[in-house]
Amino acid sequence: MSDDVYYMGLALEQAANAFVGGEFPVGCVIVQGGNVMAAGKRQGTTAEKSFFSEIDHAEIRALKALETLGTQFEPENARLYVTMEPCLMCFGAIILSGIKKIVYAFEDPMGGGTHCDLSGLPPLYEKCGIEIVPGVLRQKSLDLFARFFARKENLYWKNSYLENYTLEQKMKGIQEK
Repeated sequence: MSDDVYYMGLALEQAANAFVGGEFPVGCVIVQGGNVMAAGKRQGTTAEKSFFSEIDHAEIRALKALETLGTQFEPENARLYVTMEPCLMCFGAIILSGIKKIVYAFEDPMGGGTHCDLSGLPPLYEKCGIEIVPGVLRQKSLDLFARFFARKENLYWKNSYLENYTLEQKMKGIQEK
């Protein structure tokens, strides 16, 4: 098993914990030197919320957890694993943190930020040298998102392009089997 598969499995555990709590199932781990330095899961999306938080993303929560480390964090030697492609907010925060590699499982066709053309942006972003690895354990992540959208009580991104795309991808996979 590759390192990317192993650590994405840990991110999927975070996502599963979010799912069990009624949250949108995104999980994230930040790894340095073979050690998990921080983890986060999505919050602020449960059905009983009257206002969904668009700040409590798994990546942001993991980056915030780095603040409490009692050890030296070397972002240039770190990798971030997340079950869904980072949005533009998270992508910017990851770049600003100095982490040089993002590995994600499932693409976000509605709000994914990793395909942004950084070449016309200021040097901080243009020259960040970040590596993006998509699709690691994609099917497992897709299955979790499809289960989330199948729950009638979950209202987060209900009837959105993301929900439709996810369910189409799930059906496509079933038909190919």
